[in-house]
Amino acid sequence: MAITYLKHGKPDTERAEDDAKTKAVVESTLKDIEQRGDVAVRELSEKFDGYSPKSFKLTEQEISDLIASLTPRELADIKFAQEQVRNFAQAQRDSMLDIEVETMPGVILGHKNIPVQSVGCYVPGGKFPMVASAHMSVATASVAGVPRIVACTPPFQGKPNAAVIAAMHLGGAHEIYVLGGIQAVGAMAIGTETLEPVHMLVGPGNAFVAEAKRQLFGRVGIDLFAGPTETMVIADDTVDGELCATDLLGQAEHGYNSPAVLLTNSKKLAEDTLSEIERILKILPTADTASVSWADYGEVILCDTYDEMLQVADDIASEHVQVMTDRDDWFLEKMTCYGALFLGARTNVSNGDKVIGTNHTLPTKKAGRYTGGLWVGKFLKTHSYQKITTDEAATLVGEYGSRLCMLEGFVGHAEQCNIRVRRYGGINVPYGTGAPHREPTE
Repeated sequence: MAITYLKHGKPDTERAEDDAKTKAVVESTLKDIEQRGDVAVRELSEKFDGYSPKSFKLTEQEISDLIASLTPRELADIKFAQEQVRNFAQAQRDSMLDIEVETMPGVILGHKNIPVQSVGCYVPGGKFPMVASAHMSVATASVAGVPRIVACTPPFQGKPNAAVIAAMHLGGAHEIYVLGGIQAVGAMAIGTETLEPVHMLVGPGNAFVAEAKRQLFGRVGIDLFAGPTETMVIADDTVDGELCATDLLGQAEHGYNSPAVLLTNSKKLAEDTLSEIERILKILPTADTASVSWADYGEVILCDTYDEMLQVADDIASEHVQVMTDRDDWFLEKMTCYGALFLGARTNVSNGDKVIGTNHTLPTKKAGRYTGGLWVGKFLKTHSYQKITTDEAATLVGEYGSRLCMLEGFVGHAEQCNIRVRRYGGINVPYGTGAPHREPTE
């Protein structure tokens, strides 16, 4: 086995140091929001965004005016993308059924899928107005039937971004706040004098937003731990270096710490991709960001076999995995740890990010080993229920339950069963003992 790194990213120790600094900043900021509410939120917005309106919550008139400022083409494009997301989310929702089964005569078990009652959707937008993120969180929550959807996005260039606000409104948001960063997710989760707290937080964000969600988990639910964007290109000699370089840098422009990995069994493709990256970075308008990300977090990994490529890919568990090989479906069948797959040279991560219909809020930092991304099911809670409808079933289950409770030493639990055995079965079970075993009658 030969797995060779032609390019390494920043060492794990340095990445850990960055995480520790972020953790400390978030912890103190959330404590401030909890203690001082709206005052703290306003100070943070002024400090980080230079934004302090009379109210962070937009009125219906303000929302209408912002939507009216868009061109018909811009509005049509937003609606098209949102329709794709809604259609796929609805298909997923339709696959989730409430069930009720009679597991034995007189014993009925079931579950219901109930929407989370309030959700806070964070839509990034300080650096790039992430219009698509509004579809992914707000519209998907709407399809799930969430009765209260709160949406927050930072100001863009000092004011609300019309396209993001339009996407939030059309997606079904009930409350829209122009608020970003830790102060947004903190206010939604903790609550302030003017913002009632939510039950769940969803949506991507920078390292500070991701860490804030992590620290707030438990107080509220979260969709997943979504950190900086990650992308992996798995490619062989069926594609060229320009295509691979374009796809790697297309995601590296997200931020200064966005991992981008090329995994290949072709040394020529690896070298061509490295050359193309150098060329493209000279002409890419977002090269200031992408070049730092590539220098610190870019990797090129050369393997001998497809099996080795599969092994490395599952170990890294990247958020976005673009597969461009002569056996794309083989990777689809075999891969187990990732956020989302993009199969074949015709597709790309930007499709999933913006328009194709699958959700772009995906697991990062190896979380793909234990969870998938945001989808309509994340907004639903599956609750079970039980019902016994006959005396015979109450007696039979009660007898087994009684003995099993006594096996564990739970006498009070056993009595819950015993009293039913006495009342519905007419069987004398002495207090504090397990029910006797009886052979079932024909």
